[in-house]
Amino acid sequence: MSDLLARHHAVMPSWLSLYYENPVEPVSAKGARVTDADGRTYLDFFCGIVTTMLGYDVAEVREAVERQLARGIVHTSTLYLIRGQVELAEKIAGLSGIPDAKVFFTNSGTEANETALLLATCARGSDQVLAMRNSYHGRSYGTIAVTGNRGWKNSSLSPLNVHYLHGTDRDAPAFRGMSDAGYIDACVADLRDVLATAAAPDVACLIAEPVQGVGGFAMAPDGLLAAYKEVLDEHGILFISDEVQTGWGRTGSSFWGIGNHGVTPDAMTFAKGLGNGFAVGGLVARGELMDGLTAKGVSTFGGNPIAMAAAGATLDYVLDHDLQSNAARLGATLIGGLRPLTELSTVGAVRGKGLMFAVEMVEPGTGAPAPALATAVMGRARERGLLVGKGGLHDNALRMSPPLTLTEEDAREGLDILTDAITAVHTEATKG
Repeated sequence: MSDLLARHHAVMPSWLSLYYENPVEPVSAKGARVTDADGRTYLDFFCGIVTTMLGYDVAEVREAVERQLARGIVHTSTLYLIRGQVELAEKIAGLSGIPDAKVFFTNSGTEANETALLLATCARGSDQVLAMRNSYHGRSYGTIAVTGNRGWKNSSLSPLNVHYLHGTDRDAPAFRGMSDAGYIDACVADLRDVLATAAAPDVACLIAEPVQGVGGFAMAPDGLLAAYKEVLDEHGILFISDEVQTGWGRTGSSFWGIGNHGVTPDAMTFAKGLGNGFAVGGLVARGELMDGLTAKGVSTFGGNPIAMAAAGATLDYVLDHDLQSNAARLGATLIGGLRPLTELSTVGAVRGKGLMFAVEMVEPGTGAPAPALATAVMGRARERGLLVGKGGLHDNALRMSPPLTLTEEDAREGLDILTDAITAVHTEATKG
């Protein structure tokens, strides 16, 4: 392991971070469990950053890919007809709820968001974009520009003119103690003020995550994005829902994250879980908006036959097994089981929807963000056989996204391990 780590540091960029002082090298996996090079098996509650949403080695997905491989067509490009691409686009368009929807496939969420921004800015003839504070939309030049989390912004340069909105900062001094209704009213008033004072009249779009993934699974109160869209519609401003992490029933209460706000966007981007580990992304949008680009466009790898085989099988599995209901049921078990931890002085919050939840670690006494305590919990959880992630504006939120196929037994095991790990770190942080 130490030799491989040294080789990693020698040839990979320094900013390509690794979890743990002694990182995990996964070598095999089955179901919700991963085995490392040392033979240690872990229950995986992070799933490759919300990506292997069916778990590992799912027969239906593996066999669909093997059938496509056996045909010998691994790649053709979008210059040719790809049956799997058309069939999957038809399913996604139908599930989207967007009128006259069309679909374009990409390789990742970053590329999907880039394409959505291109559609909106072209349609509106404007480089002005609204985005959310604490947001994350990708690592490319354009998506970093609309990312509202300083820890992920490498450059102040931008191809876009961006204005950031409130929506997930209920703990800020200006909003602390407000009811949901009061907070929504304050945020909408701020949006109107931004449009009246800081923006020119031709804003292209708002891009927003229903649940902020890298932002530590922070989320706006249900209904805020619908209230925002009412204002956007008054000005002809388009609305893009970034569903890269929230789509496919993960929140339990809605198939798309935006469904919790009771509104249909002009476009939605997706990626991650759809391929269950195979690289696939894309966006679904109103046909008129999708067709609005005036120059030619192709995607060399987007929508390739292998990715489409995996994604089609994954989506069918989600629907056939009603995994949204499983996310709702076990999410309630996990989030409800974690809430009592907020009585500890080192736990600032427990939040989430479905199988997308987080625990925020804070300094005892001051309540300040405690990234070191979050790192310590990750280590303790790993020692006990559980893999979890980390995020948030201050890197102090433990974030979990177990596979949608999670069983009751695995959920209880993960809950017990996480509770033990947090309690142990709390005890160490507050002793003496």
